[in-house]
Amino acid sequence: MNYKGNIRLLLSSVESYRQNGYTILVACKDEIETESISSLFETYGIKHTLSFVAGGVCIMQGLACPGIDFPAEKIAVIPFDYVIPGGKNRALKKTTDVSKEFFSDIRYGDYVVHETHGIGIYEGITRMETDGVSKDYVKIAYANEDKLYVPPEQLDLIQKYVGSGDAPPKITRLGSSDWSNAKKKVSKAVKQLAEEYLVMYAKRKDEKGYAFAADNPWQSEFEDSFEFNATEDQIKCTEEIKNDMSKPEPMDRLLLGDVGYGKTEVAMRAAFKAVMEPKQVAVLVPTTILALQHYNNFTERFKNYPVKIELMCRFRTPAQLKKTAQRVKEGKVDILIGTHRILSKDVVFRDLGLLIVDEEQRFGVAHKEKLKLLKSNVDTLTLSATPIPRTLHMSLSGIRDMSVINTPPCERLEVQTYVMPGDDTVIKSAIVNEMSRGGQVFYLYNKVSTIAERAFKIKTLVPDARVAYAHGQMNERQLEQVMLDFLNYEYDVLICTTIIENGVDITNANTIIIEDADHLGLSQLYQLRGRVGRGSVRAYAYMLYNPHKEINEIASKRLRTIKEFTKFGSGFKIAMRDLQIRGAGNIMGANQHGHFANVGYEMYCRLLNEAVAESMGQVSKQKRISEVDINVDAYIPHEYIADEEERIKVYKDIALIDSDEELSRMVDELTDIYSDMPAVVYKLLRVARLKALCAECGIKKLRQTASSFVLEFFEGVFFDGEFINSLDGKYKIKFKNSGSSGILSVLIPKNKDVLDFAYDFVGNFVAN
Repeated sequence: MNYKGNIRLLLSSVESYRQNGYTILVACKDEIETESISSLFETYGIKHTLSFVAGGVCIMQGLACPGIDFPAEKIAVIPFDYVIPGGKNRALKKTTDVSKEFFSDIRYGDYVVHETHGIGIYEGITRMETDGVSKDYVKIAYANEDKLYVPPEQLDLIQKYVGSGDAPPKITRLGSSDWSNAKKKVSKAVKQLAEEYLVMYAKRKDEKGYAFAADNPWQSEFEDSFEFNATEDQIKCTEEIKNDMSKPEPMDRLLLGDVGYGKTEVAMRAAFKAVMEPKQVAVLVPTTILALQHYNNFTERFKNYPVKIELMCRFRTPAQLKKTAQRVKEGKVDILIGTHRILSKDVVFRDLGLLIVDEEQRFGVAHKEKLKLLKSNVDTLTLSATPIPRTLHMSLSGIRDMSVINTPPCERLEVQTYVMPGDDTVIKSAIVNEMSRGGQVFYLYNKVSTIAERAFKIKTLVPDARVAYAHGQMNERQLEQVMLDFLNYEYDVLICTTIIENGVDITNANTIIIEDADHLGLSQLYQLRGRVGRGSVRAYAYMLYNPHKEINEIASKRLRTIKEFTKFGSGFKIAMRDLQIRGAGNIMGANQHGHFANVGYEMYCRLLNEAVAESMGQVSKQKRISEVDINVDAYIPHEYIADEEERIKVYKDIALIDSDEELSRMVDELTDIYSDMPAVVYKLLRVARLKALCAECGIKKLRQTASSFVLEFFEGVFFDGEFINSLDGKYKIKFKNSGSSGILSVLIPKNKDVLDFAYDFVGNFVAN
């Protein structure tokens, strides 16, 4: 049986086979498929082995076989693709628009913002039946015990509320002017900020930069020599960056991509283009360890080309740094990689053409001021996994260009994350298990004063382990040597502080143990977890806390969040959840933070984007919000998607359908993941598409009465009389108001499917 990703069906089938005494063989082609199935079975508690055991569930690597039962031998063979359709590349199907993904995880009791009605409290999904028609509605509680029931096709109007601190927001009164007044005040307040953005934008456009020439033959050779297959997003982002570099004004592009998604390779391709001109390249990073890592990676990647690369950080002696600075000034260094040391006065580039900044938000205010001077007329590429909201929304507003890598490398596996009390048994087991498969372990211990004692304890706990420790206060040579030795597999366990947080890439290190994880920030935990699982082997992260100490509420929320967000592409959600936990504060300026509390973060940013567009002379097109109220059973049955959080996420995806292509993609995706689609779900998708069609042709509301459709149009939508008369000849239009903006009523033919008829009638407006 082909389960097509339907886990409930798989579990039921496995149980049935077991009761009948069968041996179940899951056929996997390679280690990647084996790891994927093993992780899936672990998640759902299916006991299994990686070798043949009679009567068991056995994952058999290297077995190529179709799905088949052998009743006489009582053996059932299930191919990998029957369990996870689409194979190991399945995760690459859907490309995510980051602007739609910030607050999709809405839970019972959360504050939410409805675009039209304001701030309320989400109270779950409720099914209601009216005139024999069943639909699901999202229930939102407002002031004075009022309730709002939102149909699922309108979930694109709902956002999770994120304010400026711990204080709860003021709940809106339905039917009052509270919400419209609040939005008007914020709109007025953000205009000043928009003007500041406009000045920045105009200044950048007026500056003269360097227009790079078209790619030379070596560029293609360099890109083709990449040892892995570049993802479509990597290729797209590379082209966007090279196009910017060819323009006469300075590039200022933000490259977003989750931990391990290949941002560095894209940056290397841009650097190669620059040095071929020839121009110099500066690569600025926040930590010494990351500087060394980048230096080693760039050196290896460019080894077949006449490119001179040098390093500036505290791993170099004063004499070496002085010599490097002189060579940079003379133009004898093509690519300079370093920490803030390269911002020093003695570092003067002869002909700088490209500045690459890794995680700009990690630099202090003084460094950022020097950075502004350096990048004033130089092409700049900023890399980030979890950008600060101000930077991100400057990009979404068009002030700063943005490229996004959404897809992970196809062989990457999600990191299995455990949040648990720390004890010696857990620590020893984690280390021994990793060593047994030839891997290495990061042990995060963020107390320099006692780190040597911790290393001794770990050595005592696991005598066979080769243990070293590293921290930022060590002698430069000693720190460099320890990191190189660990990279060369001379140690099994590295006890270290958060110096490994950014960019360290050791593919053989696939377990990280974080002691006192509750003391670290959410973005820190996410970055640290990203240090493992860099290859095709399943990685494990243990977030440990002291069982004898009480964890405060904020720390508890962080640990729950890091355990929840293990999927690829969670960087944005992590950043936004961290923002929610800490509050938005004054990220847009001290005089603005009060407005967050009035409308919530996402609505604030939307109003800011509109103000920016208006300041730039662009016509701010108001979003048309259409309603469709027709008598059709359209909902997601509990039997199809049992988990309510998952259902609301799917409902929100459905609400965003705005084309026939998007509808088809959604059908394929839901069928792929949840099995064949019930008719009521397909009708729900069609209703969402109908809503988008109504907005496209100016229909504000489509409402079904006992025998007719009543169409109310947006103000200012007009049709000429000839067009209305042509419709009158085809349809029985009972009422029309001289072909102008207003209301039409059309009779629904008997024995006609109401959804088909609505599509047909609205389609005439779209076509004309």
